[in-house]
Amino acid sequence: MADLSKVGSVSRQRYEEIVAELREAVQRESGACWLVGDRAPEIEPMRPHGGRQAVLPGEVLLSVRESLFMLAEDVGLNYRTVETRRWTASRWPSERRRLDLSYTVHRTLAHIEDERERFAAIRHPPEHPGTGRRVWTPDQANRRVGFQVARPVSPQEKINAIHTLAREDEVASKVTTDMLRRPDVAFRVMRDDTARHQVNDTQVEQARQVREARERELLGDGEPPLAPTVRRVTHAIEFLDLVSSCHAFVAKASRVVPHLRDRHLSDDESAVIHSNVARVRATCDWIDHAVQTGQVDVDEELARLLRGE
Repeated sequence: MADLSKVGSVSRQRYEEIVAELREAVQRESGACWLVGDRAPEIEPMRPHGGRQAVLPGEVLLSVRESLFMLAEDVGLNYRTVETRRWTASRWPSERRRLDLSYTVHRTLAHIEDERERFAAIRHPPEHPGTGRRVWTPDQANRRVGFQVARPVSPQEKINAIHTLAREDEVASKVTTDMLRRPDVAFRVMRDDTARHQVNDTQVEQARQVREARERELLGDGEPPLAPTVRRVTHAIEFLDLVSSCHAFVAKASRVVPHLRDRHLSDDESAVIHSNVARVRATCDWIDHAVQTGQVDVDEELARLLRGE
């Protein structure tokens, strides 16, 4: 059981003292952020997109970027920091700011486009998913505007975090491989028609690439005398795979169907069986067409049927 009298390595009393001290520091920091944000527009007021300041004859003005860059360097800040604080201040007139909330929360909520909605939102904090208290925190502000949170709580937030971390294909493939080694996860994934068909299509494509690579390895460059023999062997393997698949289906059905005697399936169960029988018929027609014509293309209607849609 957690020791509620301590937080980390300090007592609860010392923790509260630290919180009070840091709140004052955060308020001072927020005040500095607002000061920069309020002074920068004196130098370069916010203008409509594409707007320009009127220039008198013979007068030379710096661009907005040049002016803000000069200000940033003269006060020891990053240009982007000055630019962001200027924009944030423009979204929050001083009378609309809440002194009990950090500048960080204001900066995030500044992304609410509608002004009335923005001003109303900061007065009505949402319920925290962890504590149940109505409070604005940086993560709560991120949730409000649809940004990724630092500490995901809901399943969707955790999913979003995983997607962000797995943007690179190499990382995503490693994570997916690890997840599919968990039987329960693999079972749930295979219940998704799109995922299942994607896996099946990938297996077929990998088999084709492996077969072609073996042919190239055996044949080498050009058209050697063994080429027809290798192609006949490959053709025979494909033929046997197809015959084996048909045989396996017939054998399995022959064992299972007799057990349906005197069984009364529900409407839902019957609908599932009829749907799958339709897919089997469509697949058989596809095989017949491929054997007769040599064409294996799948039209959109058949593709949807095979996917179970």
